[in-house]
Amino acid sequence: MELFEIEFLDEALEYLNEIPVKAKEKILFNMAMAKSRKDPKLFKPLNDGIWYFRAQHFGNHYRIFAFWDKTNHKNTLVIATHGIIKKSDKPEKSEILKAKAIKNKYFESKN
Repeated sequence: MELFEIEFLDEALEYLNEIPVKAKEKILFNMAMAKSRKDPKLFKPLNDGIWYFRAQHFGNHYRIFAFWDKTNHKNTLVIATHGIIKKSDKPEKSEILKAKAIKNKYFESKN
């Protein structure tokens, strides 16, 4: 059983198309796994309603930021906003703020 659906915004799709194919495959695999089980190694909360999907490939930490859209009570939808590549595990505050701004814009346009 899937816990949620994932919708990709344009910037997230662009990010996935720019990273190496093996890294893309790994993060998409981890996203699929996160949909079927709760695992903070795959899908982790940050703050202000921002989460991120995680994958590591050749020492790089790949992240795709996301937020929940629970306005449709039938399906909980996770919106993937954008991604980063880091050498360390902790995402920068500016990336969290960027995801939050994308989230706010998404809900404003939905109303």
